[in-house]
Amino acid sequence: MKVFELQYFPPLTFFTALNKETYAYLDIYEIYRKMSFRNRCLIAGAEGIISLSVPLVNGRNQQLEMKKVLTAGHDQWQLRHWKSIQSAYNRSPFFEYYQDELKGLYQESFSSLTEWNLACLKWAIKKLGWPVEIRFTDTAIPYQAEGIEDQRNQILPKNYSVWNPVKYHQVFEERTGFFPNLSVLDILFNKGNEAGELLRDAGSGK
Repeated sequence: MKVFELQYFPPLTFFTALNKETYAYLDIYEIYRKMSFRNRCLIAGAEGIISLSVPLVNGRNQQLEMKKVLTAGHDQWQLRHWKSIQSAYNRSPFFEYYQDELKGLYQESFSSLTEWNLACLKWAIKKLGWPVEIRFTDTAIPYQAEGIEDQRNQILPKNYSVWNPVKYHQVFEERTGFFPNLSVLDILFNKGNEAGELLRDAGSGK
């Protein structure tokens, strides 16, 4: 059994770890941790990496269960994030294919970070074409628990670029170079329907 933290449009290593799993077990009872991908995702823009961060009620230093963490709705962050995504990827090969549905997601109202991240994860899994069922743990799972393959807090903003699970062409690669292990949005916009197979192969070590 693999247990994952619930991230905002996770980096590619999240999905290579999820490769061929029947269930994605998510721990929403864990205490929220700052400096993670729980409220942040990374995309590639014309000038380099863009960090999209979800503002939270009571800030990032709170010690609440993940399922109780609320988004700061007054900040119009969804509009800003969508505009950043649009600017970064409107010249990518598959932006038009995904833009209407993804824009609709960014126009929905979400009061909690868990609800938002869950909607993003379900959307990404659907677009990858993976038959993965999302399940939640019944309680917080202790770290190093017996019988658990713990994927939580392994990939962080401070170390994500150490992993390069799959290479593909990015929109601004000639200008900026290739950025590994970005948000799943990056590979979807650049590779479309091929993204799911590329990540499966990477997760299988092909």
